[in-house]
Amino acid sequence: MIKLTLEENNPKPFKAAMDDEMGKALKHFEGELIKIRTGRAHTSLIEDIRVSCYGTMTPLKQVAALAAPEARLLTIQPWDTGLFPDIEKAIVASDLGLSPVNDGKVVRLALPEMSKARREDLAKILNKKLEECRVAMRNVRKEFNNLIRDGKKDKIISENFFNRLTDLVQEVTDKSIAVAEEKANVKLKDITTV
Repeated sequence: MIKLTLEENNPKPFKAAMDDEMGKALKHFEGELIKIRTGRAHTSLIEDIRVSCYGTMTPLKQVAALAAPEARLLTIQPWDTGLFPDIEKAIVASDLGLSPVNDGKVVRLALPEMSKARREDLAKILNKKLEECRVAMRNVRKEFNNLIRDGKKDKIISENFFNRLTDLVQEVTDKSIAVAEEKANVKLKDITTV
């Protein structure tokens, strides 16, 4: 729920609040983009895998040093060597389809070449995440439209200012969606480039 007081002829706090809400949706989308695998290894693929650590399920990034020393290789160096079996089990149980190789010091994960079918699947996942981002941004637009509609109904703002704010809401929404689509296009290019 948005907490904002409308002021006649002062759209700046309104625009700042809307930019902030749109920014949250965009930030979430960027986090989702990082998790979609491209041809290069990135530690974000594995950092949130839950590992049993002393009886507690803990994200991998909190029990080990993660690195991507090569384009298709991830390494996991646990701070406690007793965690190797738990880390291996968690990786095998994850939906990544990777086989861990343990040399007693480091767990290595070699990422296979992506097939054409896998690239197409990732493109579909990307489009799904983009649509979720658009929906989140449209929901923000709806909340702000409701806020100004209520302000007009309660005679807090004039008809003229209501129209200005309505245009502003649509302008901010369009710009935010364009930014999300641009980021998705860059990611799509990464996915489809062999």
